[in-house]
Amino acid sequence: MQKIFAERILTASLGILQVQRTIAKQIQMVKQIGKGRYGEVWMGKWRGEKVAVKVFFTTEEASWFRETEIYQTVLMRHENILGFIAADIKGTGSWTQLYLITDYHENGSLYDYLKSTTLDTKGMLKLAYSSVSGLCHLHTEIFSTQGKPAIAHRDLKSKNILVKKNGTCCIADLGLAVKFISDTNEVDIPPNTRVGTKRYMPPEVLDESLNRNHFQSYIMADMYSFGLILWEIARRCVSGGIVEEYQLPYHDLVPSDPSYEDMREIVCIKRLRPSFPNRWSSDEVPSFKTALLLNRTWAQIPNIFNRNE
Repeated sequence: MQKIFAERILTASLGILQVQRTIAKQIQMVKQIGKGRYGEVWMGKWRGEKVAVKVFFTTEEASWFRETEIYQTVLMRHENILGFIAADIKGTGSWTQLYLITDYHENGSLYDYLKSTTLDTKGMLKLAYSSVSGLCHLHTEIFSTQGKPAIAHRDLKSKNILVKKNGTCCIADLGLAVKFISDTNEVDIPPNTRVGTKRYMPPEVLDESLNRNHFQSYIMADMYSFGLILWEIARRCVSGGIVEEYQLPYHDLVPSDPSYEDMREIVCIKRLRPSFPNRWSSDEVPSFKTALLLNRTWAQIPNIFNRNE
């Protein structure tokens, strides 16, 4: 019976893989819409619909494999997690292309959106609430016959969140994600050498005190990074006719491409955080509630999680 069950699972997996490869072959690449350290992003067409195609450099195979694995996790689908369509490897002995095909969102990343868009209170709350809803789903373990493990992102930033046509967000770029295996109480860390984005790294990552064996440490690290994203969103909300220009967190404290040492000095040694606009202290929204939330998400991880044992 176990052998039959295993054969059925293998057959189903091979069937899914074959369907994904069929989809990949049917996609017409239209134009490049982005480029990063992992590779390129293209807008493509499949069955008359627009899709996003992430093409990884061959040196980023570990990130491609991890992201594909995470997206295909049971019960992973959620309206605030980027919709996965297919993954494929194309190539010959001399070259290889690693494809990840997902839903396409023409507004682009939250970073792009905030640079060109000012928000009213409703729009700000919609961006913030939908983003944290996706993060909550990612972080939550779901117990069932085929349950979903708790997952931490490890590279949260406004460039890794996409904005949908309806003004809500979905979380993307899961190549650095870690999973918590509750049955064995182990943290499944991807075997790639990439790390997160320096500007968004929490203090316990910058000073190398994060306990890699305690999953809650990764959850709390995500929340620090998310606090910086909330700061980015809230600055673009108009109140009393005032709005700040878009800026990255710590824009006034570190260079445009900060080093680890730059960030460690500001975040860990000087213990500085992005400043709040004066209007936040008097305006009802975002007001002190946003400030309080940011202060909590920017707090150092408690010592119980902070020992790298």
